Amino acid sequence: PHFKGMRLMMWPFCLVAAWIHGDPRKVVYPTDSHGQFCGQQGTPNANKAILFYFNILQCANPAVLINLQCPTTQLCVSKCPDRFATYLDMQYNYRYNKSYWEYYKQFCKPGFDNPRKSVAQVLRDEDCPSMIVPSRPFLQRCFPDFITRNGTLTVANKTVFKDGLGKTRSVIDLRDAANGITSLLDAKEVGMKIFEDYANSWYWILIGLVITMVVSLAFILLLRFTAGVLLWLIIFGVIAVVGYGIARCFCLIVIVCVAVISLSVIEAVIIIILIFLRRRVRIAIALLKEGSRAIGYIMSTLFYPIITFVLLAICIAYWAVTAVFLASSGDAVYKVMSTQDKCMYANLTCDPETFSQTNVTKVCPGSQCTFAFYGGESLYHRYIFVLQLCNLLVFLWLVNFTIALGQCTLAGAFASYYWALRKPQDIPSCPLFSSFSRAVRYHTGSLAFGSLILAVVQMFRIVLEYLDHKLKGAHNAFARFLICCLKCCFWCLEHFIKFMNRNAYIMIAIYGKNFCTSAKDAFFLLMRNVVRVAVLDKVTDFLLFLGKVLISGSVGVLAFFFFTRKIPVIQEEVPSLNYYWVPLLTVIFGSYLIAHGFFNVYAMCVDTLFLCFLVDLEVNSGSAARPFYMSSTLRQILDKKNSKRRKDKR
Repeated sequence: PHFKGMRLMMWPFCLVAAWIHGDPRKVVYPTDSHGQFCGQQGTPNANKAILFYFNILQCANPAVLINLQCPTTQLCVSKCPDRFATYLDMQYNYRYNKSYWEYYKQFCKPGFDNPRKSVAQVLRDEDCPSMIVPSRPFLQRCFPDFITRNGTLTVANKTVFKDGLGKTRSVIDLRDAANGITSLLDAKEVGMKIFEDYANSWYWILIGLVITMVVSLAFILLLRFTAGVLLWLIIFGVIAVVGYGIARCFCLIVIVCVAVISLSVIEAVIIIILIFLRRRVRIAIALLKEGSRAIGYIMSTLFYPIITFVLLAICIAYWAVTAVFLASSGDAVYKVMSTQDKCMYANLTCDPETFSQTNVTKVCPGSQCTFAFYGGESLYHRYIFVLQLCNLLVFLWLVNFTIALGQCTLAGAFASYYWALRKPQDIPSCPLFSSFSRAVRYHTGSLAFGSLILAVVQMFRIVLEYLDHKLKGAHNAFARFLICCLKCCFWCLEHFIKFMNRNAYIMIAIYGKNFCTSAKDAFFLLMRNVVRVAVLDKVTDFLLFLGKVLISGSVGVLAFFFFTRKIPVIQEEVPSLNYYWVPLLTVIFGSYLIAHGFFNVYAMCVDTLFLCFLVDLEVNSGSAARPFYMSSTLRQILDKKNSKRRKDKR
């Protein structure tokens, strides 16, 4: 129980620090050259949600645009320009029609209202852009409205334009300046089509997922009657396939003699295993059937993954919000942006209030003091990365805790089924709710401790992956070899801890002891029955994997025939789609996740019944005082009997 508060100590610290210093508006809204948010309510830019670049030709790299470090003035506007125009043309037409200035000045600095000011002075003081080009908003920024007509790139049906400085430029220059933006716009169009497909087919996708739920439930319940037949068919099918391979290899040239020897060894090993482990295979089949029977009595367990999903969604959302606040912590940082490659002041920090008084503009003509990012040099800002790591660690901790809570809850419910002497009469009412209440009230500390161990190992794995990524270009072979070995060791350690935690939670649900004691008892219990554990684990994994593939594949084939209009009966009901693979892949992926959720409950059921079965064998003797709680099928396989003085009503 002392771990209940411990798991909450780190995250509030990160949250308080993030929420005090962070500002998610820095991530949500684009920012102009003075660090002001575009579109932020309660500010002068409330109705100006789009960022406009005075001279996009100076933005030679699209990464510069995305990072908001283009060496040109950036201004918040309410809409993007829809025509080609230059400041010089505006001044000329202003003498005849004042509306030219009314339109052009919305792309000038706020407060500037002197259309008669000379072009040289306007450009020197950066009051207005020298030109505007037809644009459309994308990612809340104005980008040229590129359109390809007959293989020719155009903007507003033009291939050339005036840059306002006396030169005629090609739209190719705009494309080069905004290289990559056209592909992003194409991706946006594809995204819109995909969205339309989802809007037209969501109803049928939902039907496909409901079918998956029904089929998964039916498959689990039918395993009670078909597990033995299905498993033996698979085993003998593998033997037949290997035997056929041996026969085919004998018919070929001598070069394949290695294949003949390998297949013969595999065949012999499978047959020997079946001969010597046939009773353990029968026990595994009986436990699979008993798991299906237990779920039939406690159907509510199949829907517990919904609770786990909701809790995981809350953890992910909370972690993401905290990470955004931490990432957006800091004050506005301004840097010198220059169009010259060899400017000695480039990328140095500057103060926009005093920038005009320095000699930077003389040494590097055309340079500007532009907003770059949010950050700082304080102690807090230096340790933001450390706080992000703490946030990640606590996130992993809570995710593992949520999963552990679900495993302990399901184990408690299925254990109450096994230890009911008369089934279903002795099964307690609401076993799932009762188990959940016990886990939350009495076992929170144990679950948190086990989750912390796993989270620390996972954190080490993430750090190793990061180091491996950084060392990919390094020439130090020993360092890369060491990282590879460490990754392998921690991968094995993580999977071992997951296996032990799972069994420890089952023992916690059965006996109510602390984590360390339960883990020790589970470890030695499994080691005393290591062959049974190996057989049951592999049989269960293979059978459930087969079920997942069978269900998701079957539903996927049905969805393929439906969305490609190959089912004549309901051909007219198929919605019109841009890409039929969009709903098809959604149905297949969703079906696999649903089947995985159902079968995880079934796997937890089988593991719980297996540990209960092992405890039952060691603790009870079949006497009237200590009867066996296992099913009659398991007793027959093991040649065990209960005392006749107690009537077996199962």
